[in-house]
Amino acid sequence: MATILPYKGVLPKIDETAFVAETAVVTGDVEIGADSGIWYGCVLRGDVNSIRVGQGVNIQDGTIVHVSRPYGTVIGDRVSIGHMALIHACTLEEDSFVGMKACVMDGAVVEKGALVAAGALVTPGKCVGAGQMWAGSPAKYIRDVNDQDLEMINYVQPNYVELARAYKKTESEF
Repeated sequence: MATILPYKGVLPKIDETAFVAETAVVTGDVEIGADSGIWYGCVLRGDVNSIRVGQGVNIQDGTIVHVSRPYGTVIGDRVSIGHMALIHACTLEEDSFVGMKACVMDGAVVEKGALVAAGALVTPGKCVGAGQMWAGSPAKYIRDVNDQDLEMINYVQPNYVELARAYKKTESEF
């Protein structure tokens, strides 16, 4: 079983269809929507503010999601977050994609359908525009999301929903 802990009397709210891996830690003011997957080694720590995870989200292995006093973290529906990302006190709008080992910092917004490349550093307060791809450290606009990017995004997100469902089913068999 995953480690699900209250913080100051607030227990996370996790939809019954969500999959939370046994080595994940979820604590405090965190809500996780239907068909979302919180994978191995992830930490979602909603202590000094709230974390909201939409439906059909995949937060892949080793990712940290945290907050700050001025900013909670909001992750919209159908967002994919790659392995070992750092999502800190920011907003990821629906259908966005954050690559492996990327970092999105306080007050930043990744708008609908935007893509943050693997290893990118989105600095505090930046806005990755809808349908844009940003890369680098610090991250900057590279180009608009193209058909190849959309193909990848449209492959990853539903496949992770199915994978989470399969893990959830296997989990219930024991």
